[in-house]
Amino acid sequence: MRGMELSLNQTQKVRLEKALESLDSGNSSTASVTVADIIPVNHEDGVLKGHGTTEHEGEVVATVCGVIERVNKLVYVRTLRARYKPEVGDIIVGRVIEVAPKRWRLEINFSQDAILMLSSMNLPDGIQRRRTAVDELNMRSIFEENDVICAEVRDFMRDGTLQLQARSQKYGKLEKGQMLTTSPYLVKRRKQHFHHLEQYGIDLILGCNGFIWVGEHVEVKDNMEEDEPGKLDLQNEKYKTSLSLEEQEQVYTPLETRQNICRIANAIRVLSTLGFSITIDVILEIVDLSSDKGIDIHEMLGAEFCVLVAEKEAERRSSTTRRKR
Repeated sequence: MRGMELSLNQTQKVRLEKALESLDSGNSSTASVTVADIIPVNHEDGVLKGHGTTEHEGEVVATVCGVIERVNKLVYVRTLRARYKPEVGDIIVGRVIEVAPKRWRLEINFSQDAILMLSSMNLPDGIQRRRTAVDELNMRSIFEENDVICAEVRDFMRDGTLQLQARSQKYGKLEKGQMLTTSPYLVKRRKQHFHHLEQYGIDLILGCNGFIWVGEHVEVKDNMEEDEPGKLDLQNEKYKTSLSLEEQEQVYTPLETRQNICRIANAIRVLSTLGFSITIDVILEIVDLSSDKGIDIHEMLGAEFCVLVAEKEAERRSSTTRRKR
């Protein structure tokens, strides 16, 4: 996705530059800076210099390339194209790269790999119990190499490695979908990172680490059941059905759902190419725009549609600014 380039003709270049200029003019409070650029501040208000800033000859100067951010009196520079900086409680999407004793090692777009302990994993049967040697031997039946999973950042280990947890049914293995990679700064931390798009039958997970999952909707089953004998019979039935691989292969994702997955994934790719923040509202707007214009899924990655998205975003932000005034 990061290597996606646009081949624009002269007209499209002019339109895109005009849209981007409109976006920059509307975001004067969050202007972009490079190293040694002076950041305009009011020293009488008692400015606090944050990350990416320093004082030189009485002026606040940027020490990194990025975007100026202001929180009350604090002024700092948010770097672009930086690696993921994790925080406890972050929802992340990762890929299993190793099955080790009592743990899985995951790639999460961080400087170090993350660790998911077997004791921090919700078992498939949903029963809360101590992990045994049998569970350790069956780890590969839960997750194996190249599996995509969703988890939560639990803690930092002494060597800086992230420790994850997946103690809920909403976490775990992700199947029947696509994992997209984008810059972590495009995904803002919000209260909700799990989205169920009912009209499309899609589950969308915006990982704070820049890994985004778009896949077929899966019903989250409640593991709190009072009828223990019934639960055991159900588990035995599940075990029997898990052995019939031929029946599992007959469960296909409907064509319409697969098309919806590709359309939403391409909308995210367009946002990543243009460097726009990736939110659920903006994604749905781009999907609706492509449908209204009658644009096919593969045409969404073309230059013309990217220019249309930039113009649409400039129009949306200008209308929002007018309402505030």
